[in-house]
Amino acid sequence: MAHALRANARRSALAALCGLALAAAFPPYGVWPLSVVAVAGLALLTRGRTARQGAWLGFAFGLPFFVWLLMWLRVIGWDAVVGLSVIEAAFVAVLGAGLAVTARLRAWPLWGACLWVAEELARDRLPFGGFPWGRLAFANTSTPFTPLAALGGAPLVTFAVALCGSLLAAAAVAVWRLRKGPVVFGPRRFVPAATAAVLAVAAFAAGYAVPVPTAADDTVRVAIVQGNVQQPGMHFLGRPLKILNNHVEATLKLAEDVKAGRAPKPDLVIWPENSSDMDPFSEPQAYALITEAVRAVGVPVLVGALVDGPDADHVQNEGIVWDPESGPGDHYTKQHPVPFGEYVPFREQLTKVIKRLDQVPRDFYPGKGSGVLQIGPARLGDVICFEVAYDGIVHDTVTAGARALVIQTNNATYGRTGQPEQQLAMSRLRAVEHGRAVVTAATSGITAVVAPDGRIEQQTEEFTQAVLSAQLPLRDDLTVADRVGSAPEWTLAMVGLLSWAAAIVLGRRGRTETEEQQ
Repeated sequence: MAHALRANARRSALAALCGLALAAAFPPYGVWPLSVVAVAGLALLTRGRTARQGAWLGFAFGLPFFVWLLMWLRVIGWDAVVGLSVIEAAFVAVLGAGLAVTARLRAWPLWGACLWVAEELARDRLPFGGFPWGRLAFANTSTPFTPLAALGGAPLVTFAVALCGSLLAAAAVAVWRLRKGPVVFGPRRFVPAATAAVLAVAAFAAGYAVPVPTAADDTVRVAIVQGNVQQPGMHFLGRPLKILNNHVEATLKLAEDVKAGRAPKPDLVIWPENSSDMDPFSEPQAYALITEAVRAVGVPVLVGALVDGPDADHVQNEGIVWDPESGPGDHYTKQHPVPFGEYVPFREQLTKVIKRLDQVPRDFYPGKGSGVLQIGPARLGDVICFEVAYDGIVHDTVTAGARALVIQTNNATYGRTGQPEQQLAMSRLRAVEHGRAVVTAATSGITAVVAPDGRIEQQTEEFTQAVLSAQLPLRDDLTVADRVGSAPEWTLAMVGLLSWAAAIVLGRRGRTETEEQQ
């Protein structure tokens, strides 16, 4: 690495700057045009390089990008920030190698854009189920590219952003050749640059031609309770029952406001993830407090709670439908626990080396089914916290019959770090992708209501107690993205990988022919 840095110091520095530019494209900064600029920059820097040089430049791009993007993990420790960033940057290193090799082919901007999709496909799944943070699509949740999500999901948005950036790079290369080449008069000399620029504009504007369905088949009145926590950070729980009492208190106040006519009566109430900080099935006091709040408001409440798992070594992260008459009923168990946060891979070996992992005393037991729940008059899809980043989980929830989506989350550990804004951006993209209204319910913020077209209609401040009331549109129609599923992602990724293989074969054939001529 030191040798690569010395040999490519200038390009390495430029790659790092491009990586930082990409980080600034994401919330909380949200300068989304920088995502296109960063892609163009990496394409130019890897062009004309060997695969090994391209890999180094990809790593030099990816490491500062992820360090800045994931800085919210510093709450756990800077070693977590750097360690995860190195792992994620390794995927971008492979991307850099692919960009360098495919740049030798005609139509190289197309192959490069497909490789961006392939890189995200791998990173979203590996290791331990993947970590989708930092996808180009998540920097473009309210941009001209966003409507494309209704056609091909987040992967198609990533492809369009990468294609636009790569075409801009191709236009820059063509202009540079004009400056460096012989002076030839006539319009034909401008054709390559003009063509690349026009195609880049077409990729940028394609989303305007995509209709985003928003017409509601029905509506339901919801109230979303943000009870708040005792303190931000790793020890947000505070004293036992504090968080539960906060949500009970806010719900009882809502019931009083409804009775006095100061607030409309909801059809259902949504509490966030971990709104009960104690297992209501093993702690009678927690059960009684929840029942009191639910009966006071008089409608079903979706409660977030950690409950005992199937054995003493496991716990389950659940959303529980709590009825004012019959009590707890249907529930959803989080399918994708977070590695090292909600379970410890290779626990026996790693806890001997990393003592901090002892703070995760029991592993979360993963659920097996989708989060479609009948809550009062509405059939809603429950998705818990980081699951909103995973295409398959949200897709399966919608196709199983969810008429709107609920994201129960607890971001108290990462409050005021930018992480809640990044997660809310994902909710906005999911709304457009699936044509569904999205409710994000957070213990400490940001709680929000997102329309099916991705607009944020309401949102709370962080670390405040608040209740949002909204008339939520319910939809039954599926988008094209719902119908095609992951097919666009796998198709684009395979095209990228096949183009890389073709470039390698053609390169070897060309070297063989040159050697034979010599």
